[in-house]
Amino acid sequence: MGTLALVTDAVSLPLDHDMPPLLAACDTVGLAAEVCHWDDGAVDWSRFEAVLFRSPWTWADRRAEFLDFCDRVSRVTRLLTPPPLVRWALDKRYLAELAAAGVPVVPTTIVEPGAAALPAVRDFLATHPRAAGFVVKPNDACYSKNVRRFAASEGEEAARHIGWLLADGSHAVLQPYVESVDRHGETDLTFFDGVYSHAIRKGAMLLPDGTVHVPTLDFRTARAADEDERAVGAAALAAAAAAVGLDRPLVCGRVDLLRGPDGTPMVLEMELCEPSLNLDFGPDSALRLAEVLADRLTSPGA
Repeated sequence: MGTLALVTDAVSLPLDHDMPPLLAACDTVGLAAEVCHWDDGAVDWSRFEAVLFRSPWTWADRRAEFLDFCDRVSRVTRLLTPPPLVRWALDKRYLAELAAAGVPVVPTTIVEPGAAALPAVRDFLATHPRAAGFVVKPNDACYSKNVRRFAASEGEEAARHIGWLLADGSHAVLQPYVESVDRHGETDLTFFDGVYSHAIRKGAMLLPDGTVHVPTLDFRTARAADEDERAVGAAALAAAAAAVGLDRPLVCGRVDLLRGPDGTPMVLEMELCEPSLNLDFGPDSALRLAEVLADRLTSPGA
């Protein structure tokens, strides 16, 4: 069994609370693992048996460079998140594909560059007349960057934000604000090799006054996901794997759910490329992930 590269970057590593327990778990199962920065030109990626993205979160400001890096690394070693999955997972337009596959998803409208922002907002609000508010986010960002919550009466302000996103080259993602998050939070489920591991409750990130909280550990508490939540999470992961033609479950992934007005769990978004896995909130979860990684490194295929 060769050495595994755990990929991050200098800016993001201090925020990666999963890295210390994962390194310790890899040591426990006898898996050699090294922390590497994706933008370190001195790294010889060919010397690794496999590469796992952990926290290369500066990709959001350097998307083209990161995608080029993925292609280069995949040519010299085994990338456990293959490039087609990277491209799919880092673009929130995947929500439309999940919905088309029958997965319950928070209702989502995509506004493309070149579209008129204000008519798009008016059409969205007409489609969702009961929505007291809505959320606008770019399709290609992470950690709540450029995500805004608006009241239904703030259509013109929302249109200005959408116009700015479109001018920056992003697609705009519009979703009704699901009010259950204010009472119950969202539930983030972590899976390893397609199997549910653990979950957390995350408090509401978007406040009516425009405050956007960063999802630090303060907003997270451990919880057990309900059976219907686990089923939706598993269906979302299966649909993602099918969308990019994977013949094995993803090594790891996170599915974030909210409950709709009728109580049905719905996918808010997924983190499949470089997810925070909340290992501190799942007993033995780091060890379970390390065992999956060790198995992948000793078995053919990614």
